[in-house]
Amino acid sequence: MSKFESMESGSANQWGLPELDAYERVLAEDLADLKSKGYLLRHKKSGARVLLMANEDENKVFAIGFRTPPSDSTGVPHIMEHSVLCGSKDFPVKDPFVELVKGSLNTFLNAMTYPDKTVYPVASCNDKDFQNLMHVYMDAVFYPNIYRHPEIFRQEGWSYHLDDAQAQISYNGVVYNEMKGAFSSPEGVLDRMVLNSLFPDTSYANESGGDPDVIPELTYEQFLDFHKTYYHPSNSYIYLYGNMDMAEKLEWLDANYLSAFDQKEVDSAIRYQEPFERMREVEMEYSISSEEPEEDNTFLSYNKVIGTSLDEKLYLAFQVLDYALLSAPGAPLKKALVESGIGKDIMGSYDNGIYQPIFSVIAKNANLEQKQAFIDTVENTLREIAEKGIDKKALEAGINYHEFRFREADFGSYPKGLMYGLQLFDSWLYDETKPFIHMQAIPIFEFLKEQVGTGYFEGLIQKWLLDNTHGTIVVVKPERGRTARLDQELEERLEAYKNSLTEAELEKLAADTKALEDFQEGEDSQEDREKIPILSREDISREIAPIYNEVKEVEGIQLVHHRIDTNGIGYVTLMFDLSGVPEEKLPYVGMLQAVLGIIDTTHYEYGELFNEINVHTGGIGTSLEMYPDVRNVKEKAFRATFEIKGKALYPKMEILFRMMQEILMESRLDDEKRLKEILAMLKSRLQMSFQSSGHTTAALRALSYSSPISKFKDDTDGIGYYQAVKEAEEHFEEQKETLIQNLKEIASHIFRWDNLMVSLTCGEEGLDAVCRELSGMKDRLYAAGEKEESRCILHCTKRNEGFKTSSKVQYVARVGNFIDGGADYSGTLQILKVILSYGYLWQNIRVRGGAYGCMCNFNRIGEGYLISYRDPNLEKTMEVYEGVVDYLKNFTVNDRDMNKYIIGTISNIDRPMTPSAKGDRSMNLYMNHVSAEMIRRERMEVLHAGQEDIRRLAPVVEALLRADQLCVIGSEEKIEAQKELFGEVKTLF
Repeated sequence: MSKFESMESGSANQWGLPELDAYERVLAEDLADLKSKGYLLRHKKSGARVLLMANEDENKVFAIGFRTPPSDSTGVPHIMEHSVLCGSKDFPVKDPFVELVKGSLNTFLNAMTYPDKTVYPVASCNDKDFQNLMHVYMDAVFYPNIYRHPEIFRQEGWSYHLDDAQAQISYNGVVYNEMKGAFSSPEGVLDRMVLNSLFPDTSYANESGGDPDVIPELTYEQFLDFHKTYYHPSNSYIYLYGNMDMAEKLEWLDANYLSAFDQKEVDSAIRYQEPFERMREVEMEYSISSEEPEEDNTFLSYNKVIGTSLDEKLYLAFQVLDYALLSAPGAPLKKALVESGIGKDIMGSYDNGIYQPIFSVIAKNANLEQKQAFIDTVENTLREIAEKGIDKKALEAGINYHEFRFREADFGSYPKGLMYGLQLFDSWLYDETKPFIHMQAIPIFEFLKEQVGTGYFEGLIQKWLLDNTHGTIVVVKPERGRTARLDQELEERLEAYKNSLTEAELEKLAADTKALEDFQEGEDSQEDREKIPILSREDISREIAPIYNEVKEVEGIQLVHHRIDTNGIGYVTLMFDLSGVPEEKLPYVGMLQAVLGIIDTTHYEYGELFNEINVHTGGIGTSLEMYPDVRNVKEKAFRATFEIKGKALYPKMEILFRMMQEILMESRLDDEKRLKEILAMLKSRLQMSFQSSGHTTAALRALSYSSPISKFKDDTDGIGYYQAVKEAEEHFEEQKETLIQNLKEIASHIFRWDNLMVSLTCGEEGLDAVCRELSGMKDRLYAAGEKEESRCILHCTKRNEGFKTSSKVQYVARVGNFIDGGADYSGTLQILKVILSYGYLWQNIRVRGGAYGCMCNFNRIGEGYLISYRDPNLEKTMEVYEGVVDYLKNFTVNDRDMNKYIIGTISNIDRPMTPSAKGDRSMNLYMNHVSAEMIRRERMEVLHAGQEDIRRLAPVVEALLRADQLCVIGSEEKIEAQKELFGEVKTLF
């Protein structure tokens, strides 16, 4: 039973908590769909808004948010979000956020800047830890050290960097460099232009994250004024979720923070943009590298404002319309544009996380001269749909798709209380009386089901997409060499600024640079460090998470059952072994995985197939997975599988299996027109992925120089795969017969019943339903083939590549196999990941170097990497990597700090898991041959580690660095300037 008593309808104390003098009760709601009680309060003295969601969930969430509308594009909301977490009154260390990451059992810890709000959420299952996290975050937002230490602003925001009067002057700062990276992405440029163009008279016209060209206009005084104005309880939104003593938390908030403030007027309301009288057009350039083509590289977008997020029916109805019109494969808007040859990748979005939601249709890889044809195609298609009606199956599929996800509440690694809290802001921020409207979605879904076939959805298309003049056409077009030109202009501006300074002013700039470096390098006192609350090792369970694997055989097919209560949903994965596919065919395995499910089959057009699946199930998807064999590390043994995953309620298992069989066995792999469309879309999506995740892309590529498992993954999902997809798309007519032949051969080779094993997560009732379907599986798959002894042989070659892009920042990866280099794996390497990522690397690459992020990892098969993210540096970062060994050899730590590292490590291991995640983890351990005893031993190595155990890890990093494997994705100019670091330099796109 929740410690917050249940609400008794009609009783005197229907609120279920003691009368609290400090708070005024505003609203109580029974959120039955979420098994929660919802309460809205207001703190009488300070005016703080407080929302509670009481339930049985042990994964408790606290968040405090503020409305932070930007008045310009200096990025002050974003810089503030970084800066308040750099020390406060009760916790005066330089980086309490990092101290918490290193030493708490949090299940979520971060802060986020949005176009109109800044939110600081934390989560933990441990009561004491949860209280500690609340304390640090409340102190950070209300009493930050930004007033005492201007260095925080210069470190996190921007500052001039000048080593001495003769040196070159430059800008540096974490947010400055982060946004340089964000502005390098054409999708990022487009998103910002759409938002800014639709709301020119509101704060949405400004970039809350910060425009790198404008960030240096922000002064320290303006920065402090922003905090004084908006970081006040009267402008705050406080959220508590889960199973806790709510009254106790409310009293603590009042006594320690809120009671110190008097209510004041804060003008932070998000203004309503009056609709335009006619649609507007905006053009903007983005940068491509000197070797990328300008042809087929323009983005065209058609954008409309859809009411407000306070209309709960419209809010969900347009999620359904987004699916039915645009997002689903074969959706009519997408199909019309693709078939008209306008753009090679059609995307769309419905952003309802702002006051006035936006519906967008985007054609990527188009050309400027296609703009009018794009507009005409969008409007003519919408007009025809509004007149003739939307496909009922598509609407039903869209409704079921969203309702299934709402009921399932599976947000992967994110606590569901966090996701509910963020969604609450979609209404609470704009109307204090309507915080819960999006938490009560089931009646809205029922309403929408009743509207199918009545003209309701067609009426929405007519009103909001056709008759509505509040819209923009945004064109983002390529400019070759734009990055180099802008960098040159910035260099000249900075040089002119430097030349305008007196000798005394130059000396002061150099002294300021040195003072910032001294501040960054200065050690926090032991007394201050001990003010950060941490748990003890005794607070940590010795037990490992349960492993749920029961191996069975059904009609000759191996089934691994993960017996877990899933609330009536069965999670099924069919796994086909890929070991017989030769190396040169691996990119075709990736293409087959991309094609299946979005190409016509014998019985369905691909759009109909997708809708049929989503009407009856929770969805079907495909993936390629790699499982290293930890028993045979030196032999580099691994197993690769082609997996098709689906989820459905138990009574729908028959349909789920029928649809999986339709995808695997009935797909028309010779549909040339559709194959060409998919390859173009695939090339586009891979480019987007590399731009947003360049750090992991670079690490995978570098590991592929010596690791067969990484070479396999690179050839099917990385840069090697992209190069094959690009070749196939650009020379489709010459290569299409080879492509089709390979797809068919691979499908018939792998989709055999004797090549199959099954992973199933469900209760007993679901097992019976799946066994019935599996018993007929032999007849539905290809016949058994001859047993093959040959395995795929992979050839790895060290290249040490530098990949040039139009980006203004780098992703720098240094990797190696430490077991090959003579070192061993141990559980303490999991601690090393925390120590380096939030200690040595953080201090040198992020704090001093100005990169947005840095990471490292060391796994059981010996693969290790050191990587940076959105990094202004290259060679300097490589020097930092070289210094890790000496750092470890001289690693010194007291017992308290060692405890902290251990607790932070266990926090990464002991994440709460959804039922499907428990099943996936169990299957991963089974496939990797990792036993409970191995996990237990590694856990003990973590729990009993000390200073000497960490020092003994120096040879691990020494071996990694000795492998001398690196890959960098980044700025064309930076890579060319330092090309002696590389074996090969080439253009990525």
